[in-house]
Formats: sequence, structure tokens, C-alpha cells
Amino acid sequence: MKKFMDENFLLQTETAQKLYHEHAAKMPIFDYHCHISPKEIAEDKTFDNITQIWLYGDHYKWRAMRTNGVDERYCTGDASDWEKFEKWAETVPHTLRNPLYHWTHLELKKFFGIDKVLSPDTAKEIWDECNAKLTSGSYSCRDIIRMANVDTICTTDDPVDNLEHHRAIKESGFEVKVLPAWRPDKAMMVEDKDFFNDYVDQLAEAANVEIDSFDAFMVALDKRHQFFHDNGCRLSDHGLDTAFAEDYSEAEINAIFDKIRSLKNLSATEILKFKSCMLYEFGIMDNSRGWTQQFHIGAQRNNNTRLFNKLGPDTGFDSIGDVPVAAPLAKLLNRLDLEDKLSKTILYNLNPRDNELYATMIGNFQDGSVPGKMQYGSGWWFLDQKDGMEKQMNALSNLGLLSRFVGMLTDSRSFLSYTRHEYFRRTLCNLLGNDVENGEIPANMELLGEMVENICYNNAKSYFNF
Repeated sequence: MKKFMDENFLLQTETAQKLYHEHAAKMPIFDYHCHISPKEIAEDKTFDNITQIWLYGDHYKWRAMRTNGVDERYCTGDASDWEKFEKWAETVPHTLRNPLYHWTHLELKKFFGIDKVLSPDTAKEIWDECNAKLTSGSYSCRDIIRMANVDTICTTDDPVDNLEHHRAIKESGFEVKVLPAWRPDKAMMVEDKDFFNDYVDQLAEAANVEIDSFDAFMVALDKRHQFFHDNGCRLSDHGLDTAFAEDYSEAEINAIFDKIRSLKNLSATEILKFKSCMLYEFGIMDNSRGWTQQFHIGAQRNNNTRLFNKLGPDTGFDSIGDVPVAAPLAKLLNRLDLEDKLSKTILYNLNPRDNELYATMIGNFQDGSVPGKMQYGSGWWFLDQKDGMEKQMNALSNLGLLSRFVGMLTDSRSFLSYTRHEYFRRTLCNLLGNDVENGEIPANMELLGEMVENICYNNAKSYFNF
């Protein structure tokens, strides 16, 4: 029987162990998509206790706690930080076989050197030990980033953001690159006329452009796109329930924009046409400045209306959606490709039924210009656990080139979540190790070691070329 989470955690063979310890473990982290706060990095924030860095904003943990019968007061409410931590410690033993069990103990071990298993019995001593280190003066945000051996971070930023924190980080001389990533989802949210009109007004102010037409709207967005480019951004990202590629005319889009600016509700068809236009225009914009575009597709958000109204978005009430995606996604990519305007692209699916769909879709638009120009992105959100990552890598292996994969991203709001890269790397090495032991691929450690190092870091560094 193996010890829980020893140095060979998840590494079932000698080959896997060699690949991980000699190749994967030493590689820096290139975190090209996350939701950590640039403000907190700029200020080099410190934390008073483990709850602040571990439980604030973590809807993964909140979902588990609610499922375990924990009252909302201990998740997002006014309970003390100790009380919240205590309720999480009570929940952890019930998360066996959930990735939260692994993530929790990886984070305790990696950042705090704690090998104890978290439970009600150990909660107080782990609380005290973590808090002593967090308040020691060597556990600021930047310290934690350094501990994780991070090379580059790309945050998630709205077109109206002034990027002051990114500039402050750069001017401070912090050795880790912290770059913005353009997330223009709000510029497509015409299903809510009040929200959209408020956003257009914010955009007009940020761009210093009077927005009295669709053309002026696009001028303002392009101006902000250039502003992001001037501040180091080379990457966009879109969070979508599906791709949008409805046919439309220029006259229709102008009329739709004028209609919603007159505070009139749009029809379902008008909404679809506008979103389709915007996705295409964003693709053109990204291509014009040599950016990479990302599409995170498949979340069904804010399902619990009562708690959404009480707590807001990103609080644990989203799930996997099942909106058809193949036809509109192919149509969107094909339109850009026909015009020679298709940028490097990363596609992420949330519904695992679509793994092979995405793995084959990228092959349609590879053009030989860049290795792995079209990427099937890593297991995301509900799929960024061992089973989900294995299935994503198996689909990519079977239908594309795993060796050209740009690897894992954090996609988290927590500075402690960099252990997810370790989790991914151990899973990758275990897959390859099992293939070697089974005689399915050669035991060429030079070839395999290079492949592992490339997937963990080198491919992303070359692909994004920041």
C-alpha cells in the first residue's frame, strides 16, 4: 500500500517517476489564463489567516460545503474566518474522491510544508501553523508566486479596465511577467438592455469616444484593444455558452445597435446576430495585432435565481451546459480562415461529451504556419481534475498531437492554486509512464523528457511569444 500523497503521488511506474522528478517538476509555470487579482499583486498583499487566501471567493469549496450541509453563513456570510475554516475542515473528510481533497492537501504540503490530513481533529493546529507562516513576512502574494516558480501570469481583464495595477507591477521591477488578457464578454451582453447600455457608457468614457452608432462602438473597442496591446496584452478570452455564427448584414447590425441604445428589447434572432457579429469582429481585431484568441465554451451560468440575486455571479451556481456547438464553431472559424484572419486559437470545452469534437475541430484549421496553431485547451473548471485531464489528453493524443500541447493553466482566483500545475504534470507523466511500461511507446527517455518539458512550459513560451 502506498502512503497518501508521498513524493510519487499519482506516479504509478518508475518511468512516470523519472519523467516527473527529472523533467516536469523543475519547469517554470507559464500561467496564461487565471483570475487572480493584479491589484493584490501590485500591492503585494499579505493575508492574516488561511481562510482569507483559501476560502474567500472559492466557489469550488463553497459548493462542497453546501452539499455537506453547511449553512451559507459559513461560506459567503458573516461568520468569522476561524468559523469558516472550521466548517471547511469538517467538510474535507467528506470530499474523498473529489479533486478538492487532493488540491487541499497539495496546497498544505507545497506552500506550508504540512503533511497532516485536514479534519476537525487537526483543524486548530493546521490553522495555527498556516497563520504563523502567512504572517511571518515571507508569504505575500509575490512570495507565493515565487515559491511556485511562476514565469508569466495572464490575468482576466475587461476592455474598460485602466490596467493601472499591471503598470504598477511592471514599474516595481517584479521579476514575474504579469500581463493583461482582454475579456470583452460584456460588450456582447445585449440580452440585458440596461446592463449593455450602462456598459457602453463606461466604454465611451474609457475610450474617450462618443458612442452614437455601431461604428463608433467598434472604434471605441478598437481603441481600447490598442491600449491593452500597448500594455503588453497579446491574448484575448471569451466565456461563451456556445459559438455564434448567424448570418447578418451590416444594415441589420446597425439597426440592432440603434434599437438597444433606444432601450428596446431585442428579439432572440437579433441577439444571436449581434453576438455573431461581435465574435467575428473580435477575431479580426485580435488578428490585426497578432494576438492569440481563447474560447471557453459550455458553461450554463447562474442557475439558482434566488441565490444569484442574493450573492451575485461566480458564487457556485453554474454547471455544465449542453448547447450544440459544432456547426457554429466551424462556421465562425471558417469565416475567419477564408479571409486569412484566423489567429492562433485555443478552444476549451466544459461538456466532456464534446472532447473528441474539439480535438477534431482544431485539425480543420491547422495551416502549417505555427506548430499547434489551433489548440485543444486543457481540462477546464469542472474538468480540471485527474479524470478530466486524462480524457482531454487522450482525445488530443488520439486525434491531434499531444506533443504540441501548450499545457495547463490555473484558471483560479487563489494564489495557492499553482499546485494544479503539479497535479497536471504528475497526471501527464503517469499517462506516458504507463504507455512505456505497457510497451505502447518506446522507452526513449530523451524523447519523452523533452516532450514533458515542452508540454509543461516550453510550448506555451514559444506559442505565446510574449
